[in-house]
Amino acid sequence: MVACKRQLIIFGGFHESARDYIYYNDVYAFNLDSFMWSKLAPSGIGPAPRSGCQMAATPEGSIVIYGGYSKQRVKKDVDKGTLHTDMFLLKTEGSGKEEDKWVWSRLNPSGVKPTPRSGFSVAIGPNNRSLLFGGVHDEEEEESIEGDFFNDIYFYDIGKNRWFPGQLKVPKSEKRKRRRGRQAETDGGDDEVEKQALQGPVEMVKEVVAEDGTVMTIKQVISGPADEKERSESEAEEEEEDGALGPQVEPCPRSNAMLAVKHGVLYVYGGMFEVGDRQFTLSDLYSIDLHKMEEWKVLVEMDPKTQEWLDESESDEEEDDMEGAEGGEEEESSEEDSEDEGGEEQHPSVQPDEKHADYLSRTEQYWIKVARSNMGPDAKEKKVVKVAHAMAKTFYEDSI
Repeated sequence: MVACKRQLIIFGGFHESARDYIYYNDVYAFNLDSFMWSKLAPSGIGPAPRSGCQMAATPEGSIVIYGGYSKQRVKKDVDKGTLHTDMFLLKTEGSGKEEDKWVWSRLNPSGVKPTPRSGFSVAIGPNNRSLLFGGVHDEEEEESIEGDFFNDIYFYDIGKNRWFPGQLKVPKSEKRKRRRGRQAETDGGDDEVEKQALQGPVEMVKEVVAEDGTVMTIKQVISGPADEKERSESEAEEEEEDGALGPQVEPCPRSNAMLAVKHGVLYVYGGMFEVGDRQFTLSDLYSIDLHKMEEWKVLVEMDPKTQEWLDESESDEEEDDMEGAEGGEEEESSEEDSEDEGGEEQHPSVQPDEKHADYLSRTEQYWIKVARSNMGPDAKEKKVVKVAHAMAKTFYEDSI
């Protein structure tokens, strides 16, 4: 739902019962003067039925709709999910009155578009831009769903009809230091790098370790001198030379986070993360200045000792109890026992003045074994590594 002049506009959604479900692509308006609902009938070809899409109102009174999720039944008891990545404009032909005619048209924005995902969060930022944060891309297999979670930001410039990633910039003092460092390297004989910089764009690959231990790989193209002259001043600010450098602190990947923007500052609260068949609810709070885009700030930290795994349902617990050693409750207790025992005797201790990266490199295989023993033999390797890194980070921070 979005506020558009003197109306609230609602699009799509879904309804699910014990037997069936249905997704919608209808449009309703609630008049803020008469307090009356009306169903709109826009002309043109609009979005397919979906839920969880991004909606943003333009200053001119139009509405942009992006993405969403829907599923269809392909055969009995088998559903197929669809991540939508298309974008539409719902435009009124008039002055925004209730009797005005509405028209659908499809948008084809330029720039770097978000990767397909659902469960992303939306807010309206400064300078006529809407923003998208986080989400999850589910990889559906025959009997399971594995989710890849995100903690990135994408901006959509409504006026320019253009997507671009929200890359973090390094403060000017840091840039000067880095430039001096690169100059020193060049003077030391790195002629090949210097030639590439003079000839044109150079692709840089940087790895950033997220709070939960996930290694995020960021590809960045640094423009050469000729390209710099062709770019506008606003684009130069958005895609600055050191803009893709990762932060020391950032929210861990998640879906369904709460967002709010106040005075150009974005606030991100909570959300959900999955590991295997376990769901984990977050309660941390972060902020970032959308004008500067220099760093995330932690307002409320997540206490690892208060983290709880959520059981699927009471009936599932009863079935798990009957299954024995593979049951959810016994699995949780074994994890707690492992942590209790390991915390006193087994976990590799942190050496004096040892950095987190060094500790992780030295003990990674140990933590992977611990994670594997807790998650079971069927867990995917990349999920096991994520959990292992998160456990190592938590133990490291508790030890220093």
